[in-house]
Order: sequence, then structure tokens, then C-alpha cells
Amino acid sequence: MQTTFPHLLLEHAAKRPNAAALREKEFGIWQTLGWRDLAALVRAMACGLAEAGLTRGQHLVVVGENRPRLYAAMLAAQSLGAIPVPLYQDAVAAEFVFPIANAEVAFAIVEDQEQVDKMLEVRESCPGLARIWFDDPRGLRHYEAAGLAPLDALLEAGRAHDAQQPGFFDAEIARLNPSDVAAMFFTSGTTGNAKGVVHTHATLIDRAAAGARFDKLTAEDEVLAYLPPAWIGQNIFSYAQWLVCGYVVNCPESAATVMIDLKEIGPTYYFAPPRVFEGLLTSVMIRMEDAGRLKRWMFDRAMALARRVGPARMDGKPVGALDRFRYALGNLLVYAPLRNTLGFSRVRVAYTAGEAIGPDLFSFYRSIGINLKQLYGSTETAVFVCLQPDHEARADTVGIPIEGVEIKVIESGEILVRSAGLLKEYYKNPEATAEVLTADGWYRTGDAGFVDAAGHLKIIDRAKDVGRLSGGANDGALFAPKYVENKLKFFPYIKEAVAFGDRRERVCAFVNIDLEAVGNWAEKRGLPYGGYAELSQKAEVRELIRECVGKVNADLAADEKLAGSQISRFLILHKELDADDGELTRTRKVRRGFIAERYRVLVDALYDGKAEQFIETEVRFEDGRTGKVAATLKIIDAPTFAVAKQAA
Repeated sequence: MQTTFPHLLLEHAAKRPNAAALREKEFGIWQTLGWRDLAALVRAMACGLAEAGLTRGQHLVVVGENRPRLYAAMLAAQSLGAIPVPLYQDAVAAEFVFPIANAEVAFAIVEDQEQVDKMLEVRESCPGLARIWFDDPRGLRHYEAAGLAPLDALLEAGRAHDAQQPGFFDAEIARLNPSDVAAMFFTSGTTGNAKGVVHTHATLIDRAAAGARFDKLTAEDEVLAYLPPAWIGQNIFSYAQWLVCGYVVNCPESAATVMIDLKEIGPTYYFAPPRVFEGLLTSVMIRMEDAGRLKRWMFDRAMALARRVGPARMDGKPVGALDRFRYALGNLLVYAPLRNTLGFSRVRVAYTAGEAIGPDLFSFYRSIGINLKQLYGSTETAVFVCLQPDHEARADTVGIPIEGVEIKVIESGEILVRSAGLLKEYYKNPEATAEVLTADGWYRTGDAGFVDAAGHLKIIDRAKDVGRLSGGANDGALFAPKYVENKLKFFPYIKEAVAFGDRRERVCAFVNIDLEAVGNWAEKRGLPYGGYAELSQKAEVRELIRECVGKVNADLAADEKLAGSQISRFLILHKELDADDGELTRTRKVRRGFIAERYRVLVDALYDGKAEQFIETEVRFEDGRTGKVAATLKIIDAPTFAVAKQAA
């Protein structure tokens, strides 16, 4: 598809001017912006940015939640041949310094007072940041800083510019080329400084269109945009595919109203990383704990049936007449109300990506009639590499290579990808670019896996993370930490987990409890607690988590290849892993190496056979202050099981 994002916008505005393009919930009411009005907004904003001095090839930082005028800001920049750079709105100011300095950013459009404060703080390190515009004026009336102005002022200046030079905007659009850089996304940086991934209009639109054709997306679909726009997954689903397909993107009022908004909108196309699906399942389990005995009995019976026949039904496989009747009854009484509670009543296609999802979690959603599938891709591949066809969704694969994609697995087990959606380069980092792009156009993913007999790609783990146990009874056994962590996180009581074991005799783990789920469990048992630290170290909670770990070990024992990865010892951390403390990326991926180094004393205690270990940790609060938390953590021996031999 030889076009650009601004061209797609103008095409929709011409063909369906009054159709809804974006909706935003404000003060509890959904406000609709049509394609013609959006095009007019983009025109005014582009002219305003040009008046302010933004030119072709320069970068414009965009920071905030999903908001129509921030989407318009990205389109306005692209209309001038400039490059939008979305950054994570929950990042602290210090995290903005590198991308702003790296991209030599002089212009920023942000959502509100919180982001303005960060930008003004960043100016100390990035004096070139000359102009900052804000969308939401609340709390900013008395701010007086050079170059700071409301977005309305930019639009007013843009309309005046357009009136004086009515041919300017159209001339700029005419200069655009699909090979122009469309956006730059900074990677999550699990191993160091983030890298700016440069994508052109051609790469992003090619993959967005291929994904749309795969799932037969149309202008009639609805999407809820609630994940960070800086994450390429959200950007592809609610920006690139939005402009390719012309469907409606709905922006929630706030992070706190997402669940309510999800039910009100009833999206037909849904995308979320595994942690969101984990959180939704946790909320369901908490509610069922609070339900009466009859409801719990009915739920348990219905879910037992769903686990047995639901996935087969979703995959189009034959199901007996009696089971079909039972499932229909379960759908009437349990599954349909549950889908409605989750906001998935109208979902036709739901995807999860970003990291591996636990097989039990995956099966749960498919068993209740939600067409949840997995996809495989990354920032560097413009997301869409492999997708699971309907009726071929499996928990242990990520689908088949879609149109325009080639895949090969080299001798080391690493997966290489070639497609029209590959990054142009890492910005100002030719060494890193050369490391991942081969001379003949293949991208090194860094993931280890293989293609199975059915043509589906199976990911084991990050290539650098897959290891082997060393010494003892399990010497040489395969160790895939993410696989173990995902099995732990299926339990509603476990929010995060970090497994260790490479080049060691056995596997040990850190666990973060889910404060809401465990808190609810504790309250029912009359266990008082004053916060996460106190609750996490209660003997009853340790035993609860020990039971969960035991169940995971029992599952692992049934797999000869992974039986050696059973967790022998674990501890419950005294604090939640936090992106602000550098322990998680902004997309909530565990930075395993950083955690191992930061908590080296705890790792050593696990492997030295200690029964407890004192730890003091520095933490960063939301307002930027730092403090320390200290605790003596008990180390728990987990139940392990003999390997279940496979039948010959």
C-alpha cells in the first residue's frame, strides 16, 4: 500500500466525512469526533506547528494518555514530514532525558499538568526543548514558563497561518512519500538505555494492512485505546490499523474508568498484554470468593465443563450433543454474564502479545467463548510477524507467519525474520542496527524457538535467557525462566515472579503477591495487615503461595523436558517490583539481570540454604522522593515431584 498516514486521513475525510473517527469520554459522556472534523483539526495543528518552526525531519515528543488531540498531534507532525516520538506517560522526568537529548527534540505536545511538570524539569538537562503545548489546562493557569502554551493557542495560530497561506498544508502533504520516516519508538530497554526504533510510513502501513486482512477488519469495528501510546502494540492497533481500516477508536476517561468504559463500548477488536488478562482473571476470582455458596458451586461446575469442551468448541472441533446442551446452558447462566462483566460481549477478535501468556490463562478465556489468540512481533518488526488463525489458537504457539513474512531458525535456535515491516534503523546507533539487521535483510529477533509440524512458531524464551541447570540430579536440564514465571502468574494471588537457575543445580524464585487478591483472601480469614510489606510476610500467606508453587511443580513434573525446572525454594519479596525502581520496563517486563544484581543477597540466601535473610532496599516514590524499606524475609522450601515418565 503506497501511501502515508496523512493521506489515509484525508481519504477517510473525503469518503466518509461524518463517520465517527474517535470518541473520548469526558465527564461521563462520550464525545465523538468525525473524520472531516479530525482532518480540520490536523490541518490547523500542522499549520500551527509550522508557524512555530517545526520542519521536515525534526522530532516532536508526544506524551499522555490516549487522547484525540494527541493523535491529531502525531498526524500533524507527519503532515509536515516531521517525526512524532511518543513517550511513556508514567515515566519519571529523568527517563525523558535520554530520548529528548538523543532525538534533539525542540517541540513537545503533552496531555496535562503532570507531563508539563516533567518537561519543565527536563529542560535543565535538555535546554533545546523550546516549545511545550498542553491539551488539558487544569492546574496550569498560573504557570509562567518560556515557550509554554495551551494547545488551543497553537490551533488558533495554525488557523491564522492557514488563512494567510491556504495552499501550504496541501503542498506539504503532496511532498510526503511512503519511504519518509513516520515515527520513532523507544524500546523498553530491558538491558540498558532504550533505543530509538525508526519506522517509515511504508513499514507501519504494510504490517497494519496485512494484519487487517488476516482478521478481516473493517470500518465497522470498535477499539478501546487504553494502553500507553508509546508502546508500539497500542500504536499499531489504535493508530496504524485505525487509519488503514477507518474503524472507531475509543479513548477512556481515565485509567480508573477503563473497566466501565470497556463494558459501555463493547469493542469488537481487543488487544492487551498478558498482565491485563491476568488482572481481569484475578478480579473475577476475587468476586467469586465473595459470592454465595450456590453461585460458587454453579461457577465451579460450569468452569469444569468449559475447560473440558470450551477450547475444542472454539477450535471448531466436534463436541457431543449432551456437552453442547450443557455448554449452552452454561453460556446462558455463567459464560455470557461473565463475558459481559469483563466487557467482552461483542469481541470478535482478541489478541495478546508483548510476552508469553500462561497456558492455563489462555485456555480460560477461550473456554468461556472469547476468541483470544496470540501474535508474535516486536517494535522492530512493526508488530505483525505471526498470527494465530481462527480455530488454530494454541497456548504453546504464536501462530503462522502472515502475508509478507519469512521466518528461519538458525543453528543456535534464534529466530530470524524478513518482511516489509522491519525497522529502518536504530536512531544514531549504527552498531546496534548492524547487530540486528543482516546484510541480506534478516532481522535477528533474539528469541529462541522453532516451527512445529503444523507450521506454527513456538517461542521458548528470549535466546539469552534460555539456559541449562548445572550439577546435581538435573545436570544439563533445560531452564526457561519465562515459562516457569508465567505458570506462577496464572494464580490470582501471584502478581509477578522472577525465576533463577541458569548454570545452577536447581531453580529458585522471587514472588510478588497480588495485594488486592491476597488482601481479599486475608480479610475473609480475619488476618489484619497494614500494607504490602506486612501482608507478604505473614505465615499464612507464605503457605498459600507455597501451595501455588507446589501446583506449578506438579505440572512441570509431567513434562520430561522441563521437570528439572521445578522450583526448589522461593521467597516473597517485601516490596512490589516497580518500573520506577528500574525492576520492570515501562511495559512491565521483568528486568531479570537487574533484579538478580540488586537483590544478590537474596539470591545467595536462596542457594546457600538459609532460612531467612535481612534486606534493605531503596525505593522511589511517585513524587520523585526516595526512601528505604527493610525486612527479614523467610525462605520457603517448595514441594517437588518425581518426573512423570512419558508412555512409550
